[in-house]
Amino acid sequence: MSWQRAAEPECEGRQGRVSLVIAPHERDLGGFSVRRVLPSSKRRMVGPFIFFDEMGPVHFDPGKGIDVRPHPHIGLSTVTYLFEGEIVHRDSLGFVQPIRPGAVNLMTAGRGVVHSERTDPAVRGGGPRLHGIQSWMALPDGQEEIEPAFEHHPEGSLPETERDGVRVRVVLGEAFGLRSPVRTYAPTLYLELRMPAASELVLPAARELGLYVVAGEIAIGECVLAPRTMGVLEDAAGTRLRAAARSHVIAIGGDPIGPRHIWWNLVSSSADRIERAKRDWADGRFPSVPGETEFIPLPES
Repeated sequence: MSWQRAAEPECEGRQGRVSLVIAPHERDLGGFSVRRVLPSSKRRMVGPFIFFDEMGPVHFDPGKGIDVRPHPHIGLSTVTYLFEGEIVHRDSLGFVQPIRPGAVNLMTAGRGVVHSERTDPAVRGGGPRLHGIQSWMALPDGQEEIEPAFEHHPEGSLPETERDGVRVRVVLGEAFGLRSPVRTYAPTLYLELRMPAASELVLPAARELGLYVVAGEIAIGECVLAPRTMGVLEDAAGTRLRAAARSHVIAIGGDPIGPRHIWWNLVSSSADRIERAKRDWADGRFPSVPGETEFIPLPES
């Protein structure tokens, strides 16, 4: 079989296979960089997912770490999933929750929530490492203004299976007869795949699916997706995925929920609602995070 790499146009536009390839762009968050895949100029959403960052891998100097000061969200759920390291989440609901590899933090902003993300002072001295995925899911119509909520699911609570040598962890949604305990508000799929070289996996049903290659290379038909690219598939059911090398892959998607506006950390089906949230943050009308005095000011543009 002759394979074409993801950057070539032959990889795109084949029905049932890869319709689009997205390469991330680097964003500096102050002290470390992330690779932002969604939203992109090519595509804003895959299923309900409107935001997708790969954080790291980064090895901080001793005494350093991440310090994302309190900031607001509306109209979405954030999903934090780590491969390495630790982040301490604090929010305006009063939750303080460290997250470690293989666990899930799900924060549903709804009508409005504020949170911070920091490295615990207890682990800074050793020069901490960090690697993982942070993604946002836009809430569907009729649920954008629900009450904010937070839930944590430890590593052992996420179901796993092995299919033809491929290790599958179901982070969100349902696949291969397994269902994640993490709450979803619309049909959603989020899988972590660990694929030995030359292994194959037939993908489960999803109306839209993004395959992000954390490491290795994967092939879909004659198209090879290189590391740190996302291939987007429409109607993924039955599509055969092959590991061209030992690979680590994140699959996200589900049903589309309609167009959404996104500005900074705010997501809504209504541009007016985002303008109101901007004014509320600038005027101090969002709730505060207990124990936090800092905050991120409203961007000027």
